[in-house]
Amino acid sequence: MKKALKILGLLLGLIVLVLVCGAAFIHFGGIPSYETEKVDLNIEYTPERVAQGEHLANLICANCHLSENRLLEGAPMSDVKEFGEIWSANITNHPTAGLGRYTDGELAYLLRTGIKRNGQYAPPYMPKFPHLSDEDLYSIIAYLRSDAPITKASDFQPPACKPSFLAKLLCRVAFKPFPYPEGKVTAPDTSDLVAYGKYVVTSKIECYACHSADFKKNDYYTPEQSFGYLGGGNILKDMEGKPAYSANLTMDKETGLGNWTREEFAHAVRTGQRPDGTVLSQTMPRLTSMADYEINAVWAYLNSLEPVRNESLKEVRAIVK
Repeated sequence: MKKALKILGLLLGLIVLVLVCGAAFIHFGGIPSYETEKVDLNIEYTPERVAQGEHLANLICANCHLSENRLLEGAPMSDVKEFGEIWSANITNHPTAGLGRYTDGELAYLLRTGIKRNGQYAPPYMPKFPHLSDEDLYSIIAYLRSDAPITKASDFQPPACKPSFLAKLLCRVAFKPFPYPEGKVTAPDTSDLVAYGKYVVTSKIECYACHSADFKKNDYYTPEQSFGYLGGGNILKDMEGKPAYSANLTMDKETGLGNWTREEFAHAVRTGQRPDGTVLSQTMPRLTSMADYEINAVWAYLNSLEPVRNESLKEVRAIVK
């Protein structure tokens, strides 16, 4: 009996030692790095692409990278405190502090795969766009290279990020770089409302990432297979660190948008105000520049989905009331 207990104690000690060593490796190893691939890409910066890129940058990039100086020079990201002390990067035209040090190919590779030019992986608070169309991707890059007021070169150096153990762990075990596409990536025609709405939700603005049930269970390769896809309930954190639950975007009448009109949906997306006059959490970006064709497409797509009943959101609303 004593021998068995001794062996059991040794095994438990070994397990604890392995866990401690693993935790130490993750903590001191930091965010992992990967080999980079060279992408030969020289984008034509046409006026049409710059205009479309401005639209996309306002929807996607400005929410995190726009500073109080109205420049895309980086800002503190207080809504992702669980990932540590995080600052967004300077993505102005500055030759060393901003994107001027990136080639078009390196920038496209970062946005597609999540791997920076030095090989370091961009943690989960930086979106990746493996399914964004080539044309939309080129438009964003063209705009960031333009002489627009908010892309004006700034030498501001955001403080170094201090990722938490959770961020380091997720980058080791849950989130990995995406492969760079081997062929062309195209978007559906805007006249096909349901197909284009799916593109906006899963690839362009990536609404599903927050509005599914759990970041850790999202399927970034096939978004519609994410756990609780668009049914909401994902726990976010507001600027004060308080929990806020993402909304159910399906047409369930009790826990989703089933009683909303298209106009009410558009108003909420752009202004952050619900039909009853209450205000959405600040964790939901105000997409003030979202175009009518995008709103119409998303609304058509959401209406094409099977409604999801999210009982957890009913309980949350009952507590709030």
